[in-house]
Amino acid sequence: MSESAVKWPSGRGRFVTFEGGEGTGKSTQIKRLADRLKAARMRILVTREPGGSPGAEIMRHLVLSGMGKLLGPEAETLLFAAARDDHVHTVIQPALNQGTWVLCDRFADSTRAYQGSLGRVPAALINAMQRVTIGDLKPDLTIILDLPVEIGLQRAAARRGSGTPDRFEAEKPGFHQGLREAYLKIAADEPARCVLIDANSDPDTVAGRIWTALRDRLLPTPASVVSI
Repeated sequence: MSESAVKWPSGRGRFVTFEGGEGTGKSTQIKRLADRLKAARMRILVTREPGGSPGAEIMRHLVLSGMGKLLGPEAETLLFAAARDDHVHTVIQPALNQGTWVLCDRFADSTRAYQGSLGRVPAALINAMQRVTIGDLKPDLTIILDLPVEIGLQRAAARRGSGTPDRFEAEKPGFHQGLREAYLKIAADEPARCVLIDANSDPDTVAGRIWTALRDRLLPTPASVVSI
């Protein structure tokens, strides 16, 4: 089914999030998907976490500089929650209400993986902050990009070049292996929302897998296809 032949649904936009460890190619694949949807004359907003709004970008600097780690996992979780609250209410929700498709590089699953599974922040605390910050908002589809840790770290280092690794890139390999396992568990626990994508291929192949997942989950049935 060609995207140019799809009769796109009107009304609320769709919320698609991308998750995965370091170097899995989230930014590359979000751009490719955004370009493909724009070619089909869809309204698209690409955003990210932490960040995505003026207030949240301030929090992003604090977190990635390592300040959150110095304060401890609970405080770091609070910084993420504050950033997400601003992001959701000033950017994501208004866009969805206007019928825009929102593609977000990381969302609440990152908090569950990084601060919950690895930082040992109690699930009750994370769930309570989620109720306050995002309420009933859930992604319509979450793409989890999976890649062996050593390959992901090599890709991240190549992308960074001579730059300084951020708060999470600087963690030891054991941290990143735990992160991968946390994402695999999220994908297994919520198969109706999450799709696990093998990212250990060339970008075109990975993009094809993502498009197939999105087409199967979110696009109209063949009966809605119109001839052009």
